[in-house]
Amino acid sequence: MDPENAKGESFEDFKNSFAYGSRADHNFKFLEALSDQDASRFFQDLLWKISDSYDDGDFNRLIEHVFVWQMKAYDGHGRWTYEEGPFTALKKPISESSIGLVTSSGHFVEGQDPEPFGVKGMTSEEASARIVDFFRVEPELSVIPMDTPMENLHVLHGGYDIRSAQADPNVVLPLERLRELSDEGVIGELSPQAFSFIGTTSQRRLLKLVGSEWVERIQGQGVDGVILVPV
Repeated sequence: MDPENAKGESFEDFKNSFAYGSRADHNFKFLEALSDQDASRFFQDLLWKISDSYDDGDFNRLIEHVFVWQMKAYDGHGRWTYEEGPFTALKKPISESSIGLVTSSGHFVEGQDPEPFGVKGMTSEEASARIVDFFRVEPELSVIPMDTPMENLHVLHGGYDIRSAQADPNVVLPLERLRELSDEGVIGELSPQAFSFIGTTSQRRLLKLVGSEWVERIQGQGVDGVILVPV
C-alpha cells in the first residue's frame, strides 16, 4: 500500500484489506471475518510464535497457528446453509462405478481460455479486482478431458490464492489421484471428462440459470457418482 494512502488507516481497515482489498492475500482473507479483538490476538500470537521459531527453527507452529484461526473465522461464516439436501446412494460398489469430477477451482485446458468479460489471458490479480463483476454474470463450465496432462492445465480465479493450484493442480483438481485410483481398481472407471468453473459466482445464478443444464450434461456421461471439489 502507498504510505500516503495508509495515513489514518484504522486497524479494521487494515485487517479487512487482505480480502479483496489493497493487500489482497487470500491466505489471510479470513481476517475480515474476525473481530478487531480476535484479529489483534491473531497477530500478537503470530509474532510470538515467529520469535519462538527463530529460537528452535521449527516453523510448523506458524502454519498450525494460521490454520487454527482460519477455522475459527470460517466456523458458521456465511448464510448459505441448508437443513437437508438431496442424496442418492450408489447403486453399486465404487470399484464397479463410473465416477466424474466437478470443481470450482477455475481450471481450463491450454488454448481454451474462458476469457471472462472478453478479456483474454486475464490474471487472477485482475480477476480479484473485478470480483464483484463475476457475481453479475452467468458462470461458465470448462470441459477438461480426464486424461489431460497436468502441464496443459491453466487456472484463473479471483476468489482464492491459486499458487498452490499452479504448483500442483491435484490439490483442487485431482486428476492424477483419480487416475491412480482407477488403475488400482479402487474406482471402476472414470468419466471421459471432468468439469471446472470459477467458483466466484452468484449461487442463485448457478442454481437457477445453469444448474439443471450442467447436471444433465454430467449425467450424460453415464456416471454413477460425482466427486465435488468446492474451492
